[in-house]
Amino acid sequence: MRKVHSKRYDEQVPGHHIQMDVTFLTCAGKHGEKIRCFQFAGGHVIHTFPTGQVIKILGNTRTLRRQGQVRILKMIAIIHQLRRNSPGAISEGFSAALFPGIAVAVLVAIAAQFLSEHYGAPAMLMALLLGLALNFLAEHGTRTQAGVEYSARTILRLGVALLGARISVEMLTDLGGTMILLTIGGVVATILFGMLAARVFNRGWRMALLSGGAVAICGASAAMAIAAILPKTDKSERNLAFTVMAVTVLSTLAMIVYPLVSSAFGFTALESGVFLGATIHDVAQVVGAGFSIGPEVGETATVVKLIRVSMLAPVVLVFSLAIRAGGPGDSDGGQRPPLLPGFIIGFLMLATLNSLGVIPGFLARLAEELSRWALLVAIAAVGIKTSLVRMMEVGGTAVGLIVTETVFLAAIILLGLHLFG
Repeated sequence: MRKVHSKRYDEQVPGHHIQMDVTFLTCAGKHGEKIRCFQFAGGHVIHTFPTGQVIKILGNTRTLRRQGQVRILKMIAIIHQLRRNSPGAISEGFSAALFPGIAVAVLVAIAAQFLSEHYGAPAMLMALLLGLALNFLAEHGTRTQAGVEYSARTILRLGVALLGARISVEMLTDLGGTMILLTIGGVVATILFGMLAARVFNRGWRMALLSGGAVAICGASAAMAIAAILPKTDKSERNLAFTVMAVTVLSTLAMIVYPLVSSAFGFTALESGVFLGATIHDVAQVVGAGFSIGPEVGETATVVKLIRVSMLAPVVLVFSLAIRAGGPGDSDGGQRPPLLPGFIIGFLMLATLNSLGVIPGFLARLAEELSRWALLVAIAAVGIKTSLVRMMEVGGTAVGLIVTETVFLAAIILLGLHLFG
C-alpha cells in the first residue's frame, strides 16, 4: 500500500454529525491491479469495488453526535469520490445501516401496543420491559445497534415535537386562572423539591432533573425529552430506563388509588378533574382515572394534564440554559446542549399553529397518534439499549426519590385545592 494523502471530513447526515480522518492509499487488488483504498484514523482499511458504488467498512468507527461520542455498528464513509460516482449511495447506505435496528424497535412497539390493548397494561411499560429482554441486540458489533441508537434519540425527538399539536390556548378558558396557576405551581414546586430531595437521597443533579421533570410534567414523555438535553454519561441510558419504569408503575397505581382519594375528600367534578390531571404522571392514566369517575371529571382532568404537558417546552429550555451556563457542580463530563433544542422548537411551533387554528382537527389527531407511536418506538429502543442488571444498580435511593416526589406533588395539589378550591 502507498499513502497518497490524508483528509478530515466533517459532514451532517440524517441524525448525525460525523467527523473522521481518512487516509487515501493506493492498494493492490486481487489480481495485482491498483485500486483506491481508504483508511480510517483507527487503522481499518476500506476499499471501493469496481462500480465505485459500494463501500465495505471493516471494523468500527465513531460518530460525533452533538451530545457526545456514541459507538455505532457502521458509519457510512463520507468520501468525495463516492459523491461524484454515486450521489445517492450515502443516503442509501445510511438507511441500510439503520433499518435493522429501527425495525426491531418498531416490532417491539407493536407488540407492546398489542399487550396494552388486550391485557390493559401500560404500553410504555410493556415496550420498556420487552426491550430490556432484547438487550443483546444493542451490543457492540451487532447489525441492529445503529438503528436502535437512532430510534432512541432521533425518533424520540420527533415524538416530543409532535406533542405540540395537542396544545392550544383554547383549552385553558374553561378552567379559570386559579386552577391554571395551581397546576403550573405544582410543576415548578415539584421540580424544585426534587432538586432538594436528591441531595437527601444522595443522587446527582442529573437524576434530580430527570425524575423531578418526569413526575412534575408528563411521566415517560418528559423523562425522554429531558434526557435528550442532559450531558451524556455511562449512566444516562440506565437512569432514563429506570425513571420511565418507575413513573409508569407509579402512574398506574395512582390511576387506581387517586379516584378513591378524590372521593374521600368529597371533591366536586371540577376539583376531582384538577386533582387527577395535576398529579398523575402519564396522559393515558389520567384519562383512565378521570373517566372512571365521570365524563366531566375525565374532560377536566385531560385539559389539566395537557397544561402540564405544555410546560415541557419552557422547562426543557430552562434546564438547557442552566446546563449551558455550567449547571450544578458535577464531576462527569458531557457536552452542553444547544440553546434551544430543535425538537422543542418544533413543539412550540406546532402548539402555536394549533392555538391559531391553522392545524385542521384531523391533522392534529394524526400528529397526536404519530407522537404516541414515535415515543413508543423510542422507549422500546431505550429498553433494548439498557442492561437490566445495570438498571438494577440504580439502587433504592432512586426509588425513594421518585416516590417522594410523587407524594409531594399529590400533597401540594391537595393543599392548593383545600385553600383555593
